[in-house]
Amino acid sequence: MSVAGVGEFGLIDRVTARLSYGPTVLLGPGDDGALVAAPDARVVASTDVLVEGRHFRRDWSGARDVGHRAAAANLADVAAMGATPTALLVALCIPADLAIGWAEELADGLAAEAATVGASVVGGDMSGSPTLTIAVTALGDLAGRAPVVRSGARPGDVVALAGRTGYAAAGLTVLSRGFRTPRLLVEAYRRPEVPYAAGPQAAGLGATAMIDVSDGLLADLGHVARASGVGIDVRRDAFEVPRQMRDAAQALGVDPYAWLLAGGEDHALAATFPPEVTLPEQWRPIGRVVAGAGVTVDGEPYQGVTGWDHFR
Repeated sequence: MSVAGVGEFGLIDRVTARLSYGPTVLLGPGDDGALVAAPDARVVASTDVLVEGRHFRRDWSGARDVGHRAAAANLADVAAMGATPTALLVALCIPADLAIGWAEELADGLAAEAATVGASVVGGDMSGSPTLTIAVTALGDLAGRAPVVRSGARPGDVVALAGRTGYAAAGLTVLSRGFRTPRLLVEAYRRPEVPYAAGPQAAGLGATAMIDVSDGLLADLGHVARASGVGIDVRRDAFEVPRQMRDAAQALGVDPYAWLLAGGEDHALAATFPPEVTLPEQWRPIGRVVAGAGVTVDGEPYQGVTGWDHFR
């Protein structure tokens, strides 16, 4: 049965019946607005959008996968501010002939990814559209901490990374060339593994700046460098090429470091720390903040595309 067969409110009933709510949700779907507890008296908010054909393809990813990706893209932004995610609001613009089962599985993926950090899907909106579009707003709680912004990096700080880079970009390349393996890479594209807890952890350690690596490590570190008025130098030898990535790169004629340094959508967290901070295992040093401007690799300008640009 298609979405048109049950109508807007029938679909809303089917989707909301699949959701569960954590302790921060005081009032879920059903009214003009949800009610979410904000014990810190401040709320971190972030919005992202996924458009079919631009951000995902249904022949590459299942509905649950797309739900996980849509949630992760927003939850990672909240974590990058040093906050703990609490809630998601989801707007769906969907073709009338979309199968109901696809929409329900999308909701399952959104809810499951949110649940990994104790957050809940608390509401949203639906509309008909010829292009399947998923817009998500994430809310988060700072628990009394100061937000970690992009503008605090200072020369001498250590640049560190939590999570992995390059895997999702490699998976996207594999899929775009018509292959479905290596599975490690393809699954990384379909469902990113985000180190959510590393965000609040970094805030507690005194991180001076932080960012979600969504568009590519070098491009996103460039945002930090620009906001902070500094330069950032990344060490190439801080990145190990896993066997599956090395083999795929060789087969496809790609430099694997183009994935590692400039590939996006893994949603790793990159942060800068004062040099005296002892970093826990989850955070690995990958470079230094220096006087100057821009991002370099081993002291030299990077020759190549540094990340994703939606309008190029």
